[in-house]
Amino acid sequence: MLRLLKGLLKTLAACALLLTVGVVVINLWILQKTHARIEHEVPLCVAQPVGLVFGTAQWLRQGGSNPYFKARIETSAELLRLHRIQHLLLSGDNRTRYYNEPINMWRSLRHRNVDDEYMTLDYAGFSTFDSVVRAKEVFGAGRLMLISQDWHLPRALFIADALGVEASGCAVPDDGVDGEWRLRVREWLARAATFGDLYIWGREPYFLGPLEPIRLSPP
Repeated sequence: MLRLLKGLLKTLAACALLLTVGVVVINLWILQKTHARIEHEVPLCVAQPVGLVFGTAQWLRQGGSNPYFKARIETSAELLRLHRIQHLLLSGDNRTRYYNEPINMWRSLRHRNVDDEYMTLDYAGFSTFDSVVRAKEVFGAGRLMLISQDWHLPRALFIADALGVEASGCAVPDDGVDGEWRLRVREWLARAATFGDLYIWGREPYFLGPLEPIRLSPP
């Protein structure tokens, strides 16, 4: 019995080691594949017709505004002012009547003098994967600027590449917050899971719906 238990523990340890190596290799591959297309200086971000803004909570659970939300909104408004993009696709979760990421983004951008004609709301962006798929399949965006924190952009760009979307990343200013290391660790796991979504188990978006092409306003 003891010998069987030792053999089982060795097998589990070997599997854990292989899994860890796999996660690291996938992450290094994704980072190498995407880092050259991520710009950290907002005025230098590669011009694209549509900027895809990924939703996040406006407020922190412990209270106060979410700096990630604020940075994405302020950067999006600046990109429009600088004519780096012509239109914003605000994609996020709309799980309940009391939690609506696209509406919160829209309101915040309106407060920054962004007109409705430059914004389209996607209420079914339940994940990074769903947001990018829907940008192409529902809103007809074949070229995108992805707007988010720099640690999130490699995964989003990787998804865009797999879908045949011409995309670049514009990293929003990020001064970091307490506990951000947990998000970065989780992102490493999410990149590995995304590899599986795309190339192993063939994930599909939660909801697509009819085609609603974005109508670009004149620059």
